[in-house]
Amino acid sequence: MGIVLKQSFRNTLIIYGAFLIGGINTIVFYPKILASEFYGMVVFLLSASNLIMPLAAFGIQYTIVKFYSSYETKEQKDKFLSSVIFLPLFIALPIGFLWDYFQDWIMMRVTKENQIIENYTFYIYIIAISCAYFELFYSWTKVQLQTVFGNVLKELWNRVVVMLLLLAVFFGVITKTSFIFYLAIAYVLRAVVMMLYAFKIYLPKFHFKFPDNYLEVLKYSGYIILAGSAGAILLDIDKIMIPGKDTIEKAAYYAVAVFIGSFIEAPSRAMTQILQPLTSKSLNEFNTKEVERLYKKSSINLLLVGGLFFIFVNCGVGELFKLMEDKGYAGGEYVVLMISLAKLYTMFLGSNGAIINNSKFYRITLPLALGMSICVYFLNHLFYYKIALGTDGLALATLITILVFNTVKLWFVHRKFAITPFTDKSWKMVCIIFVLFISFYFWNFSLPELMIFNFNSTPIFNIILKSILISAVYIFLVLKLKISNEIDLILKRFYK
Repeated sequence: MGIVLKQSFRNTLIIYGAFLIGGINTIVFYPKILASEFYGMVVFLLSASNLIMPLAAFGIQYTIVKFYSSYETKEQKDKFLSSVIFLPLFIALPIGFLWDYFQDWIMMRVTKENQIIENYTFYIYIIAISCAYFELFYSWTKVQLQTVFGNVLKELWNRVVVMLLLLAVFFGVITKTSFIFYLAIAYVLRAVVMMLYAFKIYLPKFHFKFPDNYLEVLKYSGYIILAGSAGAILLDIDKIMIPGKDTIEKAAYYAVAVFIGSFIEAPSRAMTQILQPLTSKSLNEFNTKEVERLYKKSSINLLLVGGLFFIFVNCGVGELFKLMEDKGYAGGEYVVLMISLAKLYTMFLGSNGAIINNSKFYRITLPLALGMSICVYFLNHLFYYKIALGTDGLALATLITILVFNTVKLWFVHRKFAITPFTDKSWKMVCIIFVLFISFYFWNFSLPELMIFNFNSTPIFNIILKSILISAVYIFLVLKLKISNEIDLILKRFYK
């Protein structure tokens, strides 16, 4: 786990730095500068582009990770990379040509109050294609085990750009309407920078020939493109459905709660970027013991770090909402709890997804992803439209879907590989998280109202004090019970 922990630690710092900037954008700048209506439209456009991106990418970002390490000679690798780089165009060009039909389909699904979206739908296409090629070149560097720079572009670039653009709107340099134009340009530039870096890391000798196993490559990409599209539905369909019933401001309120709940997944995103190629390599070498070792180590370490931030987020979110001027954002505590619980369970399963996606059983990803997308779609309709649970219903649909289908994935890997991510320490860790969550969720420090520059700072002090107390107890228990050797070594650097 040395290379995994080293790059994962760097990537985690980058991701949490990005989350910090994103938090400032989401909680402070977006509501104050763009207001909830325009912010809701930005959420809708980005979510819609996320739905199209897997289709436009042709699944190539996963295809590169799966097949690259299976080629033995440089010529074979160069043929492979030369062929896959053009495949997304076979999807992207027809989508662009037929975009008027896509736009009509989109506008049929929003209410009359949200027709402002029509003027901006083409940016959905621009952003989707840019993200598709960014992911392709990011995978290009992943297989060379160089993930840090790509992670900076993936996590920090857009958030920093958004912050700069929001400040430009605030100072009158650009208008709200031009904000989206410049944001789309930023996505295009990010893809170009990623391409140049990928070519710097590894520039193949371009061949206009397919690799010998091109049929297998195309078949895999076909499965992944469908599975990826279905997976994108799980992540973003809820935000797309909101303008079909409520005003677009509700999309902004929901997006903030989802962002806060997703905060805990940063370590998972960081570790997955390096686990994917390592797991693929171990599977290609039929090294099941190494696959199992990565499976168990990733599970306990992700649960340990994710559990701490799960407690932080849920025990402080009520105070955090008190800091926001627009009270429409308040009341999202249950959304945060359900989304963060879904993320924590996914982290608990470690490299489960990497094992399935990069094994000979990858075809199961399609029915699983289709099942998840169908399940979340109908549950959203049930909870949001029929039972009228509001955005809590959307979060509940996501939680149920992830709990059910991740459990199926857990069973599948155990059935095919006879391995699980769990050890005795896993259940100790679950108990620590549960006990501390129950202990700190229902109370705050009884502090008087502290006014600083006419601003009530009591919620901030409550969050800080609770976080310090939670951290002290959590770290003490983790070290005392010797939950993770890797985390122990990192922590001992600071207290020896």
